[in-house]
Amino acid sequence: QVRLVESGGGLVQAGDSLRLSCAASGRTFSNRAMAWFRQAPGKQRDFVAIIGASGDGTYYADSVRGRFTISRDNAKNTTYLQMNSLKPEDTAIYFCALAARAQLGPAIAGLYRWYNYWGQGTQVTVSS
Repeated sequence: QVRLVESGGGLVQAGDSLRLSCAASGRTFSNRAMAWFRQAPGKQRDFVAIIGASGDGTYYADSVRGRFTISRDNAKNTTYLQMNSLKPEDTAIYFCALAARAQLGPAIAGLYRWYNYWGQGTQVTVSS
């Protein structure tokens, strides 16, 4: 069984930065891709970014590319999402997810069925 716990969310102003963390329990973390999704009120859960098991294979949603950076530390079983130049439209609950494979290509990275485990989410609110 794997448990994912997100942290680092909060209330910030537009233009600020935040770093989210996702701590994983279990032995499967280091050989699986990890991703971040987000869900704004009244909207579906959208793909944000993914990183392969070895730290390669990173892909980003168009809306965050150039502003967000995903990374991981397999020694700490932790995945990070550095969010810079935050905008009000980034306001959402952010979820981390453990993939079923070591790598997911961009064509399938956004599909929920490729993820076995999800965290409970952390709220990010960006004021204008």
